[in-house]
Amino acid sequence: MSYTAFLILILIVAIALILIVMVQNPKGGGLSSSFGGGGAQSLGGVQNTNNFLDRTTWTLAIAMFALILLSNFIIDRGADQNFKLDNTLDGIETTVPAENTTNTNDSLQ
Repeated sequence: MSYTAFLILILIVAIALILIVMVQNPKGGGLSSSFGGGGAQSLGGVQNTNNFLDRTTWTLAIAMFALILLSNFIIDRGADQNFKLDNTLDGIETTVPAENTTNTNDSLQ
């Protein structure tokens, strides 16, 4: 599976997670309150709707976490896997600061 496929899956899971969280009400109502206002007479019951939304939120969050971790291993790091940090300064010209040519006694007078 390519890195692009992981990115697409992460975006789909992120959008689904946003939608599921937006459906929920922070006070416990959410989608379940629109189906009957807190009574068990609604289809599936309020408790079942809350449990479904809660389980879906946790499942999507765990799936997103796993996809992000797995995508780290899929990233193409380039052909040179034996990259060494000490070789990065090869070919760089070094410079030395110029010497101070002014006389320090002259500058004090």
